[in-house]
Amino acid sequence: MAKTDPQTVASLLREYAQRTSLRGGNPYRAKAYLRAADSLGALSQPLGRLIAAGALTSIPGIGDAIADIVTKLYGTGTHPGLEKLRKEVPAGVLELFAIPGLRPDKILKLHEALGISSLAELEAAAKEDRIRPVKGLGASLQTKILQNLSIARSGETQLHLHKAAALLEHAAQTVKQKHPEYTRVEIAGDFRRGCELVSDLALVAQATRPAEIDSASLKVVVTDKKHYGAYLLDATGSAEHLEQLKTFAAEKGFDLKRDGLYRGRKLIASASEQDIYEALGLQFVQPALREGRGEITQAAKRKIPALVRDKDLRGILHSHTTASDGTETLEAMADATRKRGFEYYGVADHSQSAHYAGGLSLEEIAAQHREADRLNKRYGDKFRILKGIEADILADGSLDYPDHILEDFDFVVASVHSRFKLPKKEQTERLLKAIKNPHTTIIGHMTGRQLQRRPGYEIDIDKILKTCAKYGVAVEINAHPWRLDLDWRWHQKALAYGCIFSINPDAHSIRELDHMHWGVEMARKGGVPPDRVLNAMPLAKLLAHLSKRKRSAASGPRRRAPAREVRVR
Repeated sequence: MAKTDPQTVASLLREYAQRTSLRGGNPYRAKAYLRAADSLGALSQPLGRLIAAGALTSIPGIGDAIADIVTKLYGTGTHPGLEKLRKEVPAGVLELFAIPGLRPDKILKLHEALGISSLAELEAAAKEDRIRPVKGLGASLQTKILQNLSIARSGETQLHLHKAAALLEHAAQTVKQKHPEYTRVEIAGDFRRGCELVSDLALVAQATRPAEIDSASLKVVVTDKKHYGAYLLDATGSAEHLEQLKTFAAEKGFDLKRDGLYRGRKLIASASEQDIYEALGLQFVQPALREGRGEITQAAKRKIPALVRDKDLRGILHSHTTASDGTETLEAMADATRKRGFEYYGVADHSQSAHYAGGLSLEEIAAQHREADRLNKRYGDKFRILKGIEADILADGSLDYPDHILEDFDFVVASVHSRFKLPKKEQTERLLKAIKNPHTTIIGHMTGRQLQRRPGYEIDIDKILKTCAKYGVAVEINAHPWRLDLDWRWHQKALAYGCIFSINPDAHSIRELDHMHWGVEMARKGGVPPDRVLNAMPLAKLLAHLSKRKRSAASGPRRRAPAREVRVR
């Protein structure tokens, strides 16, 4: 019989994962199957060849046990374990996994208690108020389902940026190994543009003979050296940017085609993207900015600023330890931060009202500060732990400790972690009050969104950004890949108002410190230069900035100067 293609195997493995999770038991097994399914979905070489070579375990997320499952799925289109699980619930029940935040146990309860076996049936039950009365489900779940149905439909084919990175890096490596004659292989598509959700998995390779490999989920464009830049530009997009660039070229008497920039029949530029922009008299437009949002006009005036880079960041100002809900001690997190080349580590554990996250009591704050002092004595002038807190913004807009406690911190990240459904006006006023608090240094994850899980709460972002600029409060670009908040689409407006930013990992483990990169990607996409990023300040300059704010807080209410006076360089 015909062998099963990689996309079908990935789909079957994903089904295996979902059905396994409905069974309960070890949740990591189902997650392992899902990771392996993602890797198979972006496979850039024949699955049969990998199986024949015994090389399945070279694919990220596939060990010996999963390799055996994949081999059976490929050879027969099914697996005994999967067939057994299929007898337990109908296939339509698996549609419910598309709803963000809907756990397997709740999916099973919805099916067993209400007979729900499809998204359409789920939507009908929620709208008819049939979920609310069921014990173990309730009103809040019903509301969440209604809210998240639209998210499920809009994002079902998109990958988070960090997940797309792993798949594309593996795909690029595989293409290089399979085709040693390819002298260059680069990632293109919306990942190269730094989009927070990625649907266009694309590579561009250089060889002597052009070709195009287009699978269900991965496109590989192969071109020669002469036309490489043009094809990379085309494969990167966006469609809006390319259309505007073509229009601009036409107005200058050029014709921008997929394989290069022409004047009449003469090829003017194609070897590099830089050559094409330069031939058009444009400043080079970084891929992150290519969204058709005015970047060509800026490029024509040569007014695109240098964008912040990973190496511009000097430290971290929002991270958690075992004192609240992190997995590592303060010492371990600080040492890991120092080893990554940063000058400072700002600990910001949760505050006392965050019972769900082990928020710090007054005694625990004092103990953490003593530990920070001890470690700082050991570090000397080479590194510094800054004493911060992620203070909950309470429902009335006040922060989670009295002023005399807040004064003891070097900095305060003020964040909303509750009452997400307040009316827009109340939620906005809540944030505005927190921003005006003289102890607030940074507003954390301003909208509270979680990508493909929940939308942000209703607030007047425009008004909040103006107030942040007025009071000198930094706007966080939360680098956790599930948040990436504040959305990059607001960054230009924030810059125009005079805001400064703080790019932070919101790390709860050592591994999550590396989330900083995704925050930089978002800042670049928003057009943020390094001199508008708080933690691009060297330690001495940051300490002076924080000290000035503390003196201002101690002297009473203040009105901050425009942001040009707090530029970091």
